[in-house]
Amino acid sequence: QLHLVESGGGLVQPGGSLRLSCADSKATSLSFYTVKWYRQSPGEQRELVAGSGSGGSTDYAHFARDRFTISRDPAKKTVYLQMDNLKPEDTATYYCSAVLRGFTYWGQGTQVTVSP
Repeated sequence: QLHLVESGGGLVQPGGSLRLSCADSKATSLSFYTVKWYRQSPGEQRELVAGSGSGGSTDYAHFARDRFTISRDPAKKTVYLQMDNLKPEDTATYYCSAVLRGFTYWGQGTQVTVSP
């Protein structure tokens, strides 16, 4: 069973960058999991931001395609979401999820606020 922990959120000005991290608190490798980043703003539904398959495939929501990059560091057992050129509308709580054999695990989320 995974206990995902996200980190790296914070307050950033428009045009700035943040790198979010997702790892298991017990240092379980995520190599075999499909890992996805989602976000949710107050009053809104949770939406997919980016995904990383265990085989190396990646996919992005349309709003993330040119600004965000999902990547893995197997040695650190961590999945990252590099976010560049952030906009106020990117303000949300960002969650990572990991899926394997029909089981989905979620982290607690990390807050990203983009504001002047």
